Amino acid sequence: MSSRTRSTPAQYAYIVRTPDVLGGEARIDGHRIRVRDIVAARDLGALTPEEIVANAYPNLTLAQVYSALAYYEDHRAEVDASWDAETSRVDDFRRLHPSLVHTPPSTKA
Repeated sequence: MSSRTRSTPAQYAYIVRTPDVLGGEARIDGHRIRVRDIVAARDLGALTPEEIVANAYPNLTLAQVYSALAYYEDHRAEVDASWDAETSRVDDFRRLHPSLVHTPPSTKA
């Protein structure tokens, strides 16, 4: 393996896919922040792009966040499939190794 792995541009400014980095998922160039991390901050965290930069990923620029969101809109099935695959692996781990998973107490009244 070479000491320098080439990233493959994904035709989106700031977005690359590198086979041996984060499983080849689309990510922000120069960071280990996946496109789906940005999407999760927006969709699950209810953050605006400006809030993502200010609060979640202050080392990113607004342009990088918008590029990630644009990539997602054009590759929704690919990104969602990665999310689903990881969710499935986590669920399997929890089912197979319940003693290794800490579940916080319920806060429901």
